[in-house]
Amino acid sequence: MKTWQFRGSAPNELRSASMLDPHKLTHSTVGSFLMALCWFLLSFLFHSLYAHNDFFTSIGQMTDLLYTEKDLVNSLKEYIKQEENRLELVKEWADKLDSLTNTATQDPEGFLGHPVNAFKLVKRLNSEWADLESLVLKDTTNGFISNLTVQRQYFPTDEDQTGAAKALLRLQDTYQLSANTISNGDLPGVVHKSQMTVADCFELGKIAYSEADYYHTELWMAQALTQLDEGEESTIDKVTIMDYLSYAIYQQGELERALELTKRMLKLDPDHQRANGNLKYFEFQLEKQRKAEAEKKEQEDKTRKKKVLDKRDAQRKRSKDPLPERKKYEMLCRGEGVKLTPRRQSRLFCRYFDNNRNPRLLLGPVKQEDEWDRPRIVRYHDIISDSEIKTVKEMAKPRLKRATVHDPITGKLTTAQYRVSKSAWLSGYEHSTIEKINQRVEDVTGLEMDTAEELQVANYGVGGQYEPHFDFGRKDEPDAFKELGTGNRIATWLFYMSDVAAGGATVFTDVGAAVWPKKGTAVFWYNLFASGEGDYSTRHAACPVLVGNKWVSNKWIHERGQEFRRPCTLSNLE
Repeated sequence: MKTWQFRGSAPNELRSASMLDPHKLTHSTVGSFLMALCWFLLSFLFHSLYAHNDFFTSIGQMTDLLYTEKDLVNSLKEYIKQEENRLELVKEWADKLDSLTNTATQDPEGFLGHPVNAFKLVKRLNSEWADLESLVLKDTTNGFISNLTVQRQYFPTDEDQTGAAKALLRLQDTYQLSANTISNGDLPGVVHKSQMTVADCFELGKIAYSEADYYHTELWMAQALTQLDEGEESTIDKVTIMDYLSYAIYQQGELERALELTKRMLKLDPDHQRANGNLKYFEFQLEKQRKAEAEKKEQEDKTRKKKVLDKRDAQRKRSKDPLPERKKYEMLCRGEGVKLTPRRQSRLFCRYFDNNRNPRLLLGPVKQEDEWDRPRIVRYHDIISDSEIKTVKEMAKPRLKRATVHDPITGKLTTAQYRVSKSAWLSGYEHSTIEKINQRVEDVTGLEMDTAEELQVANYGVGGQYEPHFDFGRKDEPDAFKELGTGNRIATWLFYMSDVAAGGATVFTDVGAAVWPKKGTAVFWYNLFASGEGDYSTRHAACPVLVGNKWVSNKWIHERGQEFRRPCTLSNLE
């Protein structure tokens, strides 16, 4: 027994789908020329220096957006204050003249019989009302608009919004969360709870709809409709939501429900053109379906079986998702399906490790814990300090860029939807802390670091993940690391530089292992057998981060230089 336990397309009958498809909703600068030119030049400079893309792929960089928004709020409050002061002056003027004119109009001739009153009336209408006009027309928006114009260049893009929305849908699937749970903000480990509005749910449904993801479209449009039915006020009306919802349900083959929802729409808006057209179409299709079912009883049984299929299975078929591995991956991410038997568990131990009396580890051996037996995965506790983590993050954050993967066809680095994070590379020549970290990895593993890749630092974004993959180059991609000239990736060392409130595990899908993030620890495994053959049981993935901010760094260690440190064997599986 271990003494330490940690867990850190559309139908073609009668009318095309485009006829049924809900309509797609379509979505002064003030100052002198010199000021505008200055702002432009300044903003261009800042943009070229600091602008980032793909905000949604890194929580670390998204924190900058909070400070941007705070600055805009302060600017907006200053504008409001100026407007309030201006309106207060206008109000004082109106109150004063209201009292004066009430008195004067009771006896106009008598009032104007006083020469001073006559003079002041002429004066007010000739000059003072002109001053008031200037006050009312005074533009106090200059500072706020200028600031907004500059900051807008660093705002997230449509791609970021779509990416963040897809991340929520990914989290919903992986961790089997209902739309209601997410909308209410009831997530494990949450500190700052936030709820979604009808408009938020509607927007999420629209993004799923634009991707032809009718399963999630139904879930989120239904949630938006539920919140409206419960009395939440919104600028989004029920008919608009039902329009999308009925189409999504129809696309999933549920004609009766689509027809029922369309009838409900027409009760709210009898003149809705598309709903009236869809009503006739759905009724025709339903009648056609009933006739076919009556004629062929066997076909009826098959149809019923199809109807009870999980909708998500149908969605996966449309997206050609590799279900078996995907299912195992998601189960492991939820902490389910771990295959370690009690007997195998009893063979895992914790120990103080000095790597065969390495001089640097004799007085301070490291804490080593067996996480898994085949492949052997070990965790090292207290292997990187908080101060070292702080240095690494400070160095990496300004350099973070969208993480890439090796394209097996081109052999080049490219971004991929299955890897949602940002990364940076740090060299030991840049800072003594990085050099010390590299040396520590060498001391503990006994492997040569001169041929290893630089320290890669990664920060995961909203629902950040890295789907199942191998770290080593397979036989069908012989040029994967050719440009490095250091051979294949023999081993992987992974530092966890933050705790994660929920999600974010490293899972090995072929063997059913799950390793949970724990700040200050590192895990290590060999990707290749001693023979140089790839160990396919090391296929692994980084689960989506449900709640929290995940920082990791890793060293990919290569074959060259290890000839005497890890000698080859004749057996392929040793």
